[in-house]
Amino acid sequence: MHEMEPQAVREMMELAPHLEVELAPLAKVEDRLIAVGSDEKVKVRIYTPEGQGPFPMFVYYHGGGWVLGDLETADASCRMLAKQTNRIVVSVDYRLAPEYKFPIPLEDSYAALKWVHEHADNINGNASDIVVGGDSAGGNLSAAVSLLSRDHQGPPISAQVLIYPVTDLGYDTASYHEFGRGFGLDRELMIWFGKHYINGEDDARSQYVSPLRADNLSNLPPALVIVAENDVLRDEGLAFAEKLEAAGVQVVTQTEKGLVHGYFTNMGVFPEQVKGTISKIDRYLSEIKVGN
Repeated sequence: MHEMEPQAVREMMELAPHLEVELAPLAKVEDRLIAVGSDEKVKVRIYTPEGQGPFPMFVYYHGGGWVLGDLETADASCRMLAKQTNRIVVSVDYRLAPEYKFPIPLEDSYAALKWVHEHADNINGNASDIVVGGDSAGGNLSAAVSLLSRDHQGPPISAQVLIYPVTDLGYDTASYHEFGRGFGLDRELMIWFGKHYINGEDDARSQYVSPLRADNLSNLPPALVIVAENDVLRDEGLAFAEKLEAAGVQVVTQTEKGLVHGYFTNMGVFPEQVKGTISKIDRYLSEIKVGN
């Protein structure tokens, strides 16, 4: 894929057969268009669990290297997440690079967080309990949104759930060399994603692209950092968790043994592993709630 143009890769992925997967039962699943700028809109998908509410909320950002992916990418996982955690999950269809390079995907993601906070009553949500989370590039956006919200006195975030997140565009950790080919996310493909996302090397050094490089990680939401054992991104995820903890942030780290990058949104292949990870997320969020 790293030798192809982004649109050609998207079209190729559209042609891939879709596996039948179990869809968790929910009270309602609804798509909406929300404003993210003066005249721009993006789609969000709102998953509402069964029950009375108002429900705590989880703003979810899908993976795909900021270049690929959409609301369908994480649909089955988001449904299960909403049911298991008893939270309204709002999945965000942020605009993609290279048509919309950094910072636009991040700005869309932050605007969606603000929309969820401001419109909580309208969707039967609790504005005082909002979690952000996502996988891969979505984990990166979750960490960056947490930094943005801290730096701009934005909506309070109860926790950040970072699933094998991109935290640096260095491509040179031990796990990059150990799992660089044949484990779900090749090193060459990750470099391709990064080049399409950023405008130049100055962007790569930004804390909002590479949160591992942030000078100050204090006063951020508690974090659950989940990494896959056999993944190029493993070591930078673990390094970010350590740096958060050193800055005084409450952190729980989970290494999913034997798993590869991309498993969390691949319900057709990894149904039990996805259920297991969501159970860990549910348990973590329940404990964070008690802690607050």
